[in-house]
Amino acid sequence: MLFRPTVIGLVALAASAVTVSALSLPVQVPGSLDGRSPGPAVAAPRGPPPKPKKCKKKLKRKAWHTLKKKEKKEYIDAELCLMSKPATLGLPATANRFEELQSIHQIPAFITHGVGAFLPYHRLHMHAHERALREECGYKGAQPYWDEPRDAGDFINSDVLDPVTGFGGNGTGNGGPQPGMGCIHDGPFANFSNNLGPGYFQGTPNCIYRFVNDTVSLMSSQPYVDECKAKPNYLKFWPCLEAAPHVGGHGGVGGKMLDPIASPGDPIFYLHHTWLDKLFWEWQALDLPARLYDISGPNLPDPFAPPPTPDPGSLPLIFPTFDKFPPPEAFVVPPGSPQPQGDPGNVTTLSHVLDMLGVIPSATIAEVMNIGGDLLCYEYV
Repeated sequence: MLFRPTVIGLVALAASAVTVSALSLPVQVPGSLDGRSPGPAVAAPRGPPPKPKKCKKKLKRKAWHTLKKKEKKEYIDAELCLMSKPATLGLPATANRFEELQSIHQIPAFITHGVGAFLPYHRLHMHAHERALREECGYKGAQPYWDEPRDAGDFINSDVLDPVTGFGGNGTGNGGPQPGMGCIHDGPFANFSNNLGPGYFQGTPNCIYRFVNDTVSLMSSQPYVDECKAKPNYLKFWPCLEAAPHVGGHGGVGGKMLDPIASPGDPIFYLHHTWLDKLFWEWQALDLPARLYDISGPNLPDPFAPPPTPDPGSLPLIFPTFDKFPPPEAFVVPPGSPQPQGDPGNVTTLSHVLDMLGVIPSATIAEVMNIGGDLLCYEYV
């Protein structure tokens, strides 16, 4: 089955938006593609999760641009530390701990995008990354976020892309999976070789490549954020956030970040999705405690469904071009991929299990709905 970009909100149409036909292929069961195996999912051994400690002091997640140079360096050094630590879980093709954190996004991607679990799943994924930085690499801070409305329409000049204090700049030349996809050549991650991606492919080393698009990055601007935060319930809010601010960050940075399956191979991913988690929490906080229990949506995306009809008066969606996108065959869902757990049917509930494949203990959606609870224990400042 082809994992279509429409499923994760990369394609949505408004009356004034550019119409883009979705990638649509019949169901396929691949073996090996171009010598690069997508590989079946491999479950890591897992035991019963330990009970989380009582939350006494919340971690304070801050915007990247507010951090001091020393704090930025400490965060980047911790990320480099994860890249240098050997993999321990036996997840396919992973060579280091950074890739194991990428793998928990790649392997179950088909059941964590375009579905009700999208925001809770990524919330727990950000927590897993934060824990790894702190517990394995001595990082003392909290997971920072990219305040994207501040830079929307001008990502290219963001301090996040600074070659000295940030994550390196735009890609140049070739080197990515498609012509014109340039590898980054400056900053702390310029020489990183990633064994995962594009898409579900595994075992073919590739660089961090970027293709900044400051037309698409406008979807991270405040008007798009405000439109989503005005939605009355989760069933309206989640698709809005996944379609516009979500794609604004991924498509605005472009390259590996635009790969809906393997995008955590660019460390900017974690700043972007932590910002999305902040928006999720801000929406929840508008109606507490009710929105600690408001969850819905399907557990499995319909790969052949038409793009959702936008609400009247919605802002137009700006779609990134496919000429800087991995080849379609990279998005064929491998046989043996995980299936949803914890729900009695195809509707996402609070009992839905968010499987972290052994990187950290899995949790239910109910356990991650409150960011200040015992499991997560953080706040945004």
